Amino acid sequence: MGTPRNPAAAPTLGHSLKHLAIHLITPLLMCLGMALAYQGAFHQPQPHHLEVAVVGTTPQATGLAQAIQAKAGDALDVRTVDDRAAAEQQLRDRELVGAFVPDAKSPELIVAKGNSETSVVAATAVFTNVTDQQGVPLHVTDLTTPAKGDPTGQGLFFLLVALSIGSYASVAVIGAAGAGLSIAVRALVGVVVSLAVSVIGIVTAGPVFQVVDHDHAAIWALGWLYSAGIVLIGIGLHSFLKKWTTLALMVLFVMLNFTSSGGVYQPELQNGFFAGLHGFWTGAGFLEGARSILYFDGGAGLGGHLVTLLVWLLLGGAAMVAAAMYEGRGRRPVETPQEAEEEMEEAVAV
Repeated sequence: MGTPRNPAAAPTLGHSLKHLAIHLITPLLMCLGMALAYQGAFHQPQPHHLEVAVVGTTPQATGLAQAIQAKAGDALDVRTVDDRAAAEQQLRDRELVGAFVPDAKSPELIVAKGNSETSVVAATAVFTNVTDQQGVPLHVTDLTTPAKGDPTGQGLFFLLVALSIGSYASVAVIGAAGAGLSIAVRALVGVVVSLAVSVIGIVTAGPVFQVVDHDHAAIWALGWLYSAGIVLIGIGLHSFLKKWTTLALMVLFVMLNFTSSGGVYQPELQNGFFAGLHGFWTGAGFLEGARSILYFDGGAGLGGHLVTLLVWLLLGGAAMVAAAMYEGRGRRPVETPQEAEEEMEEAVAV
């Protein structure tokens, strides 16, 4: 006779479905969050106070600027600048997106595509309408020189993506596989991992693909600051959130981060929410800082972007201190081996 089956050994259909439903909550929330964030940020780019200028002090130049402003409304902020040199300086300081030099035969638009290719496209469309009415072509002059491996200016954004994923995916592994380590050791491991992530980033973006063709050390340093902030924040949050840490980091460093970084559209082409985040979110700090170094000789607000990255690094330090205090009271949640394995698999899959 065969051994009789034990009904209690096999989970019921209802229990299995409940277990499956609970595990599906995270990917469904990720789907909802990504849909809301990406479509909310990118679905309808329109200029909002796009900064442009007309070069000249003549009544004709002033009248043209006023006419463009009246027609555009809040879409543009149109000013006049005295001469070409002043216009070029404001473009290099990233105060302008485009400066129009009127001319009856050869009108010119001066831009700095290193600031944002999509913003330049919007400004070019505005002044192409002006020159079309004159029946003459518009000549566009770019003050910046794109890197050999990044003719569209999008390469730095993809570097940001790589650094972000490498950083937040590492957090789940450190939190789960390193559960038996003290918070201080996990913090040290996090700093080393962020160093490795930044090195991978600059090697691939530099020698391999030539997205970064000079100032490699400066871009690497920005990448390490950026990655370390994410990793330390994540390790600190893991003590409190456990398996929900990956979802929380996706919200912070993917959904809100990529969309507000300026990698696809600058804030003047986005709605108020994502435009507002751009002013202080960490991805924008890295991306705009890297642009300032590569295309604007280390000027154009680099100091402010460094401050942004340092503030996020300090937030990471604060998260670590909070986690140390929490764990010091014996309140650190303990994951089962199965939960730890599921968390690592989820992070890697994402």
